[in-house]
Amino acid sequence: QVQLVESGGGLVQPGGSLRLSCAASGSIFSINAMGWYRQGPGEQRDLVATITPGGILNYANSVKGRFTISRDNAKNTVYLQMNSLRPEDTAVYYCNAGLRTYARSSYIDYWGQGTQVTVSS
Repeated sequence: QVQLVESGGGLVQPGGSLRLSCAASGSIFSINAMGWYRQGPGEQRDLVATITPGGILNYANSVKGRFTISRDNAKNTVYLQMNSLRPEDTAVYYCNAGLRTYARSSYIDYWGQGTQVTVSS
């Protein structure tokens, strides 16, 4: 059984900052890429940022220069530091990890339950 548990969402004013965390736990053999996606009301789920085990980063154009993704491989945890937040960043943010358990020989995508981020004055 694998769980991805997110934390750190909330309400923030425009220009403010939030830090999201996502910890993977369970019978994990190894983790490949980890990342964050978001889904606004009535919209599809879109990539925000990803990071490989070796630290290769990928960002959506809309968050470059404002958001920073990082990970602690020893803790199976990925972070998203969000600065200069805008109302259009309002969404449910989902953690994603491609990981392999001890019970399987292939990597599978796992998702967290989502955490709400609301940017509003």
